[in-house]
Amino acid sequence: MERIMSYFKKVRDLVISGFVLISLVSCEGMPGGDARENPPNPELRVKKNLEEGRGFRLDSAVKGLGKGGDFLFASANELWRASLDTIDFMPLSSVNYSGGIIITDWYSDGDNLDESVKISIRFLTNEVRTDALDIKVFYKKCNQVINCKVSQKTGPLVAELKKEILAKAAIYKKQNKDKNFKEYKGSKKLSK
Repeated sequence: MERIMSYFKKVRDLVISGFVLISLVSCEGMPGGDARENPPNPELRVKKNLEEGRGFRLDSAVKGLGKGGDFLFASANELWRASLDTIDFMPLSSVNYSGGIIITDWYSDGDNLDESVKISIRFLTNEVRTDALDIKVFYKKCNQVINCKVSQKTGPLVAELKKEILAKAAIYKKQNKDKNFKEYKGSKKLSK
């Protein structure tokens, strides 16, 4: 054990020495290292660096955010939230919001350990509609730990999952719409 710890300390020291050496070599020949050429006041140094293009300001970095694509967080996507809420009792194997897929791990209830189910949900669109989801259900039946048969099933479970997810997504969409609804300042309230 002591020999292993000694080895790890040597490797750690070697890695640290490498980083120090790389950082020292990379500083060689960098402009602006002479104190006589740079103003002592930090605000003037910042101004000079910005004028020379050797720095960035957070406000200018934030200004460019609107130029790219418009990405919504997963919590704002009703189908995504509804899918995760529907299968929240199952362990997840792979979840990729940008790729539009949720894959669960093999799940089996406590009653029958020889049978397991795995669900794959692929998002074809962000709109809440019946053709927005591609759901696949896989069953695994094992006679022993080694001898397992995996098959894809199409049946009532796929239809029930899709129905449940779409119903929850519709509720989430209505809640978001109600929450984000703002009355125009110039509009008059209607009286009954």
